[in-house]
Amino acid sequence: MTQIPPQFWSGPVVAAALAECDLPTILEGVRQAHGWTQAQLAEAVGYSQSWVSKVLRGRQPLTVDQVREISIRIGVPLHLLRFGARGDDDPTKRRDFGKAVALTALAGVAMPKRPDVDETTAATHTSITGAQRRLEAITPARELARPAVAQVDFANRVLGRASRSPHADEIRAGLSEAAGFAAWVHADMQDTGSARFYYRRAIDSARQADNALLAAYMIGSLAAFQIDADDPLTGLNLLARARREIGERPPATAHAWLLSIEALGQATVRDETAALQALRMADSAVRASERAAAPPWPWVFPFDHAKLAGYRALVMVRLKRPGEAVAAFNESLLSAQPGPKQRGVLMTEVAAAEAMSGHYDEALYLASNALTVGTTCGSERVLHRVKTFRRTYGGPPSKALRSFDERLHATLL
Repeated sequence: MTQIPPQFWSGPVVAAALAECDLPTILEGVRQAHGWTQAQLAEAVGYSQSWVSKVLRGRQPLTVDQVREISIRIGVPLHLLRFGARGDDDPTKRRDFGKAVALTALAGVAMPKRPDVDETTAATHTSITGAQRRLEAITPARELARPAVAQVDFANRVLGRASRSPHADEIRAGLSEAAGFAAWVHADMQDTGSARFYYRRAIDSARQADNALLAAYMIGSLAAFQIDADDPLTGLNLLARARREIGERPPATAHAWLLSIEALGQATVRDETAALQALRMADSAVRASERAAAPPWPWVFPFDHAKLAGYRALVMVRLKRPGEAVAAFNESLLSAQPGPKQRGVLMTEVAAAEAMSGHYDEALYLASNALTVGTTCGSERVLHRVKTFRRTYGGPPSKALRSFDERLHATLL
């Protein structure tokens, strides 16, 4: 059986069906993706054609075990379905799934095509964005851009129908998350205009949802984007706005993250004193965050010392302190496992630090590995970092440099 590409599962229709355990829609999408007839689909799932026909028309109710069995046979990622893998016997999840299947079975008879908004609507939209985020680490940004933008437009249309409902603010927050992800995807494509547009939309939606923490997160993300785009002054001004948004007593996780971005911005403008002070304050905030029960949403994972070490390494590269930069990178990589694209970005920074120290062969080796990541993952952001490394490289001519240049030119062509 031909494998379906990962981006298929992040499309707005399929992702919504996964979130709602809408197996008829998933089956029809898989059938079309493979170019199968209904009989070929029936053969793949191991049931009769008449039975499959009833399922596709919403006339055949399904048990949890049947959905799990069919999903495994046609390659549906079980972790994207609400009920989870075998052994997950949470009765609440099973009731939710049973309700979803029952409603789906009546789709052709009783369900309206545009159902009323309820307490599950925002969670469903957030789960779609979450599925797209999980695919981002292994999927070229250009393949995720259209689904990400479609999800923003989809959430906006739902909000238009629900603007006066008691769930409107939750949907606005979900729209903010979708727009933030669309911004991130376009940033990875080096489409700076679109990235700024979606970051602004994410900020506006978070403010309209009256969610100061989410708004501060999106403003901080835009600040980090501006600093990464060699506009540190704008980034530092945005960080000041994020702090005003979040208030005088921000959660320790948010405080540590914003301070780390500030340290990077100050290092980029060569204010060493301010950059080092921000790092010290971030270290104190990380220690405070370790005493908290859990990071506040939208920070899903703790901002710990490993993540701070990664920022410290970036700061030291910009302050031209290569020995400290390499040590900080080693510290961050010992306890953290960044995704492939982020690892590619980090390798270019380590390469710059090694070149500063005169370790030119090591620098070119790391930059070559980053080039492999950029081409394999289709990340223009990583490729841009590799080109920046080459532009600033000051080492002598060598066989390794000629080989690197040949690879880089071949990639650009």
